[in-house]
Amino acid sequence: MKRFLASLEPREVGLIAAALALVVDQGSKLFMLYGAGFARMAPGEAIPVLPFFNLVMVWNPGISYGLFPASGGLGTALLVAVQLAAVGALSWLLWRSHSRALTIGYGLVIGGALGNLIDRLLYGKVADFFHFYGFGYDWYVFNIADLAITLGAVAIIYDVLKPEHSGKTEHREGHEV
Repeated sequence: MKRFLASLEPREVGLIAAALALVVDQGSKLFMLYGAGFARMAPGEAIPVLPFFNLVMVWNPGISYGLFPASGGLGTALLVAVQLAAVGALSWLLWRSHSRALTIGYGLVIGGALGNLIDRLLYGKVADFFHFYGFGYDWYVFNIADLAITLGAVAIIYDVLKPEHSGKTEHREGHEV
């Protein structure tokens, strides 16, 4: 498996990251909504799992953390257009990149965005389930797509901030560094 992954081009690794994020997100949502019966739960109803973690049914009409909530068909169409534009731009960046960390980051963000886009197209809003809290802090309710987007952003930031290795030429965004 390690040899197989090493043989892949960075953009192929990014596409695999996107596909995995999308499949895991949609699989978890299908299970939570229909396998575990969350589709029948009242919005905000919670199931305690651990002293710091609940499963909660939340329908998010906006984007990350409920920002820019869409009200009606026009608002939803606008959010769909923004998500499609973001996926298009990130796909273009992924295709041009030669850095594994960067392509994995782009791939995770693309997969997460597509996962939430599918929800928006199917339901008009995004299904969120995971709620962490503790020590007086309360985090937002999120889903696997949101987690993939966050981890992808961390990978992109890592690639931007990582120190360059001296004496080693690296290709970044199609240019030699």
